[in-house]
Amino acid sequence: MTINNPIVLSADQVAIRLGLSVSTLAKMRLSGEGPVYSKLGRRVVYRPEDIDAWITSNRFKSTSEYPSSERSIV
Repeated sequence: MTINNPIVLSADQVAIRLGLSVSTLAKMRLSGEGPVYSKLGRRVVYRPEDIDAWITSNRFKSTSEYPSSERSIV
């Protein structure tokens, strides 16, 4: 493990990388909408490859491609 290529990232590090607040990331863990994570004791950690996979799985070309649960009803 090196500083430039860590095995796991903290919730703070992931929030910064994704441009989200730590509390938003926590809410996403609670609802199951966020990236896959692991618990090491009390510590929540993320593998960089899981973050990349989550980003890839949330790619869209159009708003019509969003899952129906994410679309707002007007």
